[in-house]
Amino acid sequence: MNAPRTRVQRRPVHGLLLLDKPLGMSSNNALQKAKYLLRAEKAGHTGTLDPLASGVLPLCFGAATKFSQIHLDADKAYEAVAKMGQTTSTGDAEGEVLAQCEATFSPDDLRQVEQTLSGPIQQIPPMHSALKKDGKALYEYAREGLTVERASRAITIHSLRLQEIEPQDGLRCVRMWVDCSKGTYIRTLAEDMGKALGCGAHLISLRRTRSGPFGVADCITLEQLEAMDDDQRQAQLRPVDSLLQGHQPITLEPHDSGRFLSGLRRRGAWPDCEHVSVYGQDPHSLLGTAHVKAGELIPTRLLSPLEIKSLLENPA
Repeated sequence: MNAPRTRVQRRPVHGLLLLDKPLGMSSNNALQKAKYLLRAEKAGHTGTLDPLASGVLPLCFGAATKFSQIHLDADKAYEAVAKMGQTTSTGDAEGEVLAQCEATFSPDDLRQVEQTLSGPIQQIPPMHSALKKDGKALYEYAREGLTVERASRAITIHSLRLQEIEPQDGLRCVRMWVDCSKGTYIRTLAEDMGKALGCGAHLISLRRTRSGPFGVADCITLEQLEAMDDDQRQAQLRPVDSLLQGHQPITLEPHDSGRFLSGLRRRGAWPDCEHVSVYGQDPHSLLGTAHVKAGELIPTRLLSPLEIKSLLENPA
């Protein structure tokens, strides 16, 4: 008989953990594993990575979950490999092969595609994605053998570099380096590259190398986290306001802090600013985010008094 599983005693944990997600694991499973190792009460991620993708996966704990949407909207960077001359039902190596033909592109053709697929472009989300239509994920329709109409979405490819590498299984392959806006599907970009070259393509590997300001070099693996003791794991957490890089900090006097936390606008000699991080003083503590317009500090996302108290008692 198996021994009963030890119940984990959860605790308040606040901060950002930069995880290098392993290949073959879902983002949610990676989150739950890290949450278990940190014995955290509350956790969330800032956007999923497919199980067949690895790389930068920022995980938010406690008060940091309040600001996960900010990072969900951040630009991303990827390194990927596409197999040329072959299309699949899913746009990646998991799907069934639909068609195959000879790939006859040249280096000059790759340079042309780099130009064509760079900048603001329209992209149709793949059927094998978590986007929802009529309350149902697209991949659920795909599993039923259904294809539903999807509207194209505006994205931006900030930079795209393509380089042919050694062939696999007798087929030519191209490595892709992509710096892009939120909402970009790299498998769709690979398919669009294949269409532009007239031979078709599908993705065979994908690694996220950057998410917002955070790169792979900033990350830790689950294996490394598992090998640490509690204090070492806690030390891997970055402060909650590391999610607010690029925000203009404003510190409020005590009499204004309470009013701001109740959702009231405050007036001051502040220049207009779209993204502001707001702090209280004595003790110095993050209160939330806001924007300034015409001298008014307007709350956007607020921490609760209980979250602020817990954050002060359990800093990252």
